[in-house]
This record gives sequence, C-alpha cells and structure tokens, in this order.
Amino acid sequence: MGYLSTDKVKHHFHDVVIIGSGGAGMRCALQLADAGHRVAIITKVLPTRSHTVAAQGGINASLGNVLSDHWQWHMYDTIKGSDYLGDQDAIEYMCRAAPLLVRELEHQGVPFSRLEDGTVYQRPFGGQSREFGEGGQASRTCAAADRTGHAILHTLYQQNLRAGTHFYQEFFALDLITDENGCQGVMAWDIAKGEYHLFQAKAVVLATGGAGRVFKMTTNAHICTGDGGALAVRAGLPVEDMEFFQFHPTGIADVGPLITEAVRGEGGYLLNGDNERFMLRYAPTAGDLASRDVVSRAIALEIREGRGCGPNKDHVLLKLDHLGTELILAKLPNIHELALRFAGVDCTKEPIPVQPTMHYTMGGIPTNRFGEVVSKGADGVEASYPGLYAIGEAACVSVHGANRLGGNSLLEIVVFGRACGNQVLKRLRHHRYHPPLAPDCWQAGMERVEGWLRTAGKQDGLKIAEVRLRMQTIMQDHFSVYRTEAVMAEGVERIEALAAELEHAALSDGSRIFNTELVEALELDHLMALARVTAAGALARTESRGAHARDDYPERDDADWLRHTLAGIRDNKVELDYKPVRMQPMTVPSFPPRKRVY
Repeated sequence: MGYLSTDKVKHHFHDVVIIGSGGAGMRCALQLADAGHRVAIITKVLPTRSHTVAAQGGINASLGNVLSDHWQWHMYDTIKGSDYLGDQDAIEYMCRAAPLLVRELEHQGVPFSRLEDGTVYQRPFGGQSREFGEGGQASRTCAAADRTGHAILHTLYQQNLRAGTHFYQEFFALDLITDENGCQGVMAWDIAKGEYHLFQAKAVVLATGGAGRVFKMTTNAHICTGDGGALAVRAGLPVEDMEFFQFHPTGIADVGPLITEAVRGEGGYLLNGDNERFMLRYAPTAGDLASRDVVSRAIALEIREGRGCGPNKDHVLLKLDHLGTELILAKLPNIHELALRFAGVDCTKEPIPVQPTMHYTMGGIPTNRFGEVVSKGADGVEASYPGLYAIGEAACVSVHGANRLGGNSLLEIVVFGRACGNQVLKRLRHHRYHPPLAPDCWQAGMERVEGWLRTAGKQDGLKIAEVRLRMQTIMQDHFSVYRTEAVMAEGVERIEALAAELEHAALSDGSRIFNTELVEALELDHLMALARVTAAGALARTESRGAHARDDYPERDDADWLRHTLAGIRDNKVELDYKPVRMQPMTVPSFPPRKRVY
C-alpha cells in the first residue's frame, strides 16, 4: 500500500516504521525487509550522516583470535564496567551474540582490518580483562582502522537499498500515535517540503540515538538531540537512568571532537603538566586503559589540582608520536586528520591536547532484551507497551548500566537491532491489518509545528539559539564530571526556570520550506524535557556509581541504590520512580557486586 492524501496530511501505510537511520535502525530494518515486509525508515538527516558514522575505535566480540578470550570474560568486563547497574540477562545475551553478529557484518561487506593470517584485527580497549591466560590482556575490539562506525553504517545502508527498505529522509518525527491498544504510528514533518505525514504501522521502532547536545561540550553531532526519548516522554512513558551520561576522557581540548580510545589501545598514553604518566597512580594495573569514567575523573582531578597543561592548565596531553608515523597513518588515519584540523597538531610529531567531553547517553527508553518498550502498569507490574520498540543509544536495555565500555556501543546496535527484528516478526504474524485510527490523532503533532510557526516575528520572544545555549551551559556547569548536592540543586532550579521561559521563545523565520530554525525549536523541546529528567534523577541519586560521581557521596551504595531510575513528566512536573537491577543472567551464575578497581 502507498499513501492516502488529504488537504492537510499524507497518510502512509507500512508494516514497520523505524525512526532513525543509524546502525540500530538499519540492522533492524534489514532483517524485516529481507523477510518481505514493507519497512520505512524516517530520518531527519541523510542516512549515511547518522551518528553511527562517527564511531571510531571498534566493536567488541570474543572471537578468540588473541589468547583464550571467551564471551564470559566479555560479560564479566561489561558488568564490572557498568558498576553493577547493568542488567545481567541482557549483558549475557549481548556478549554471547557478539561473535555471530561481527562475522555477519564481515560477510555483509564491512571491511575490517586484518591480521597477517587473514583473521579480523582486534585491539585492546579500556576495561578489558587482564586476568585470564598467562597474565595476558584481551584484544577484543574488532576494528576497521579508526573508522569502524563509518564502515558499518555504509555497509548496512547498501544492504537496505538491496532489500528495498523505504527511506523518508529529512523527515522529523513529531508525535507517536497511540491509543488504548498501544502505538499505531507516528506523525512526521517533511522538512524539505513543509508538509505533514502520518505513518501508520503495526510496529514502531525508536532508534534515534543519544542526547549529547544536552551538554555544551560534547563529541556528539548537532543531530543528537534525544528525539526518541522525548517522544516517549510526550507519550506518557518514562525514561531510564538518564543521570548517567558518559564523559569520554579524550575529546580535543576546547572544541570536543572525539579522539578514540583506540589511540590508547595501540599504545598511546596520557601525560599531565609535570610530564607524568599519571594514570598509573589511579589504575596501577590497567593504566591508560582503565574504564572511561575512571580515566575522565583522573584527568579532572589532575586539572583541579593544578597539574594540567597549557597556559590555563585546563587539559592534559595524549602522546602517540612514539608509535611511529607508519602505524599512525595505517591504523589511526582519521585521528591524524582530526588532530590537524581541530587542534593544529601533527600527532606523528607532538601530543594532542585532550579533556573529558560528554560522549554517550547510557540511559534512555526502558526496554527488555527483545527491544520491547516496557513500563509499569497501574498495578505496579512492568509490562511491554504494545507495538512500540526502542534500540541503540535511544534505548536503555541496560547493558551499559552506569558506565559503557568502549567497543560495546557498536555491538549493542547490531545485537539488539537483530533481537528487536526477531520480536517484531513475531508481532507481525499476529497483526496482519492496520486498525482504524481516531480521526483527530494527527492534531497534537501538527500543533507542535503550527504553535512554533505562530511565534514567528514576535518582537519580545527569546531566540531559540539563546535558550539552547543557556540550557547546555546549565547542564555543563551543574551536572558534569563531578557533582554535589548544592551545585545540582541550583542546576535543577535553573533548568526548571528555563523550561518555563521556553514558552516565551519565538522563531525569526516563519517559512515552511526547509526552515532549519523550526527544526532546532522542535529539537530544543526534546532536549529540554531530557535535561529536566536528567537533572532530577541526578540530584536524587545520593551515591557515586560509574559516570555519576558525587564529591559529597563518594562511595557506591548498593544497599539503597542498586536500582534503575525511571523519570517522566506528568502535568509539567518531573516524577521519579525506581525498579530493581536484573541481577540474574540467563544461563550462567550471577556476578554479585564487588569493589571495582583497575
């Protein structure tokens, strides 16, 4: 079926609609399209510009090419890295599936780097085991030089073109269409033509990526505005563990672009202003390859205590020139280019200035390991929300818990893209037809756009860019690497006041055709909602765990806080709830919490 057209809205019919064209959405779409279903991907950018393209270092899998690595070591490392907040059944599922999915990517055409014997090249990454074998270290991260995400995304896009997936590019998702039977579709805005489109589907998958643009300093692209999570909040659903934002230790100082962990995996190391390899003090065993939250806090402490580099002593140095020009240009070519472009540094001759930069959203839309969105019913029992799924960084299946290990993000998108595809196929067997929708179901989505367009030219209106910058600055200043009660309480007060001010913001451009300011206003709606729930959840969590580090509560508190935060907005107020961490794996013994040292 194609679409029906009215004066106001074009009505499309698909078996499945996936919002987001990153690796997670592409992997899920490919599986469903190959099974013969009519699949649509709605994306606000060109598909190959999705943020998966920015992932550099690699994808984790225990292929066993080096030493005797095993998926259970990968599982243990992931649970430990999560600071025991990860759900162990989902983590087991991911780690067991990893070798299968990486080999599948290889067969689909991903050009992984190779060892001399022809096997896939794997490099060590942060948080990977050193305990097994004869004192060896896992080299678990499969890489395509330092452009692994780029290679995976382009391969999956080409496969989707082959499979006949329908792409609606430069469309912005405005509102989920829901009724008493669950999610029935999505309302979207054609950015290029200025038209409304209603997509009706038997299953809707949110695969919109992270929310890094909540913060002022981030490695994330401008498109990372948490659209999926905000759509879920608009639909009355909670988001999970949004207080856990990962700060990557090595963003280029002052500007933010990512310098992959692969640099340290290849043998690079960090130096402070005293020319000291300071990570050996903080993590005597793992050193520069400790988990990201540990390295980020170490850098922050070095800077705080006056041992930073540069005239302002506000960064440290990442040294890799000792690796040699040949290795750098062969295995880290993108890093060489980034350092030249954004830092003015030739990394084959001198170190790169780096500092912790917001990088990854550990929280997101709550799901089970099948990709089904879950929420508590009126009886307090958790159940799946019919017809609605979430995968990738937009979701929180909680394989990352309080801190993600490098190399697990690309793995998550393909593993749970596949798991979600399997579950959607089961649903489609029992839902063969599109049900009738309420005649006014599209109005809420349309009103979002029309409401902003009505503000165009308002003389006393606040500018969108000004409100966004103020929000990002509040989040950067009050909810960064280190947090305290007083600082966060002030941050909550300020972000709530700013959210009220957003009602007085106005557009300067009232056109409908490719109005980028309108898109930024819609994105700001999403960012503000997620900033509010992030701030409230962080203030409430009175412990330090993973990426959530508090000076006033420096210890992890498993007695009170071994639980997930659920945060939603009802009657314009943030509401918090909690649920237990799933500590029981599927087939192996549980890994109980223990002190996390590297």
